[in-house]
Amino acid sequence: MTYDLLFTGGEVPGTGPADVAVRDGLIAAVGAGVSEDARTVVDVAGLLVTPGLVDLHAHVGPGYWGIEPDPIAWRTGVTTWVDAGSAGAYTLAGLRRVVAGTDVRVPALLNISAVGLAGRTGESRDLDNCDTALAIDTVQAHRDLIRGIKVRIDRETVGDNGVEPLRRGLAAAQACGIPVMVHIGTAPPALDEVLDLLRPGDIVTHCASGIAAPLGPAVRAARERGVLLDIGHGSGGFAFDVLERQLAEGLAPDTVSTDLHARSVHGPVFDLPTTMAKLLAAGLPLTEVLAAATVRPARALGLPGGTLTVGAPADLAVFRVEEGAFEVVDAHRQVRHAPLRLVNEATYVAGRRMIPRLGPPTPPWIPLTDAQRAALARRERDLRALLTAPLVGADGLAEQFPRPTPRSQ
Repeated sequence: MTYDLLFTGGEVPGTGPADVAVRDGLIAAVGAGVSEDARTVVDVAGLLVTPGLVDLHAHVGPGYWGIEPDPIAWRTGVTTWVDAGSAGAYTLAGLRRVVAGTDVRVPALLNISAVGLAGRTGESRDLDNCDTALAIDTVQAHRDLIRGIKVRIDRETVGDNGVEPLRRGLAAAQACGIPVMVHIGTAPPALDEVLDLLRPGDIVTHCASGIAAPLGPAVRAARERGVLLDIGHGSGGFAFDVLERQLAEGLAPDTVSTDLHARSVHGPVFDLPTTMAKLLAAGLPLTEVLAAATVRPARALGLPGGTLTVGAPADLAVFRVEEGAFEVVDAHRQVRHAPLRLVNEATYVAGRRMIPRLGPPTPPWIPLTDAQRAALARRERDLRALLTAPLVGADGLAEQFPRPTPRSQ
């Protein structure tokens, strides 16, 4: 039996030391002593081999908030990026063009507002944009792409419309048999009014927000009836003190996501492994955090992947686990220290390794500090040096690949 790819000597979460074999873009075998009859054998001794990470809340375009996923995915292990409402019915074609040009997987949550996130906010102030029938028709016509409905509920986004956009989103989701993800933020409307409408399987993102302060009986009642709690860090949606109080009350998040977008990718979020380190800093064990970034988000939307079971897509991430006391910061500049962090060594989608590539310039409407600009310049310089050097590391991970050509400058 010949495999296309075999990882040997690594550690697999929940299994321990194990080999992982890949054939035809799928996981073919996992266990000790898998036959080395493989076209390519990769020694990952001392490293952690996980399913490709699944980011349940990101923004990859089109519009104000979008970023390119591939230039981040190859160095972070994130192989599935759920676009959480960047596109509505009017703008879905733009998202499809983005998806067609990516190596990673990009399922989508359709914004109940047909204009999507073309601008910074306000997409649901005009209820004519929140057309339930149009949303239903759009989902039915794009089942291969759309896995849920996204609704942002906060004072700026909905204006005087309260929870009516959410009611319309729920109606569309109910008709299509899919979940709703609701963004919570500054009231009105009141958080309890939002939570009380949600059904089992619906998702509250920014669940540890220091802005919405999601604590109290309504949160517990929502969790008890099967509503999922998602981190959705973003530029203002995560606070250590709120998460720590939730953990003390037995309300651990179901999933960890970044809400990575053009205004959070340069800080305070940076990427999913950094966000995962923040949950470790709050006291969650690594096994729990890995599940919250792999199998649970995949299950929440019925996505392929998130596991290393035989027959699953061969989306994999290879990490080096570093121990120490690593400083991490939330969206409100509260500081904690993580006992370990995951440093990505390689990322594979359907058994093919992602190559390093440069990202596009930061959009002109995104404000950056001098420190951020300097950091971006250093990253570009370092990546350009990597792209002009042979991709062979001491661990041998890169020996099978030619020198890559940057896809975008």
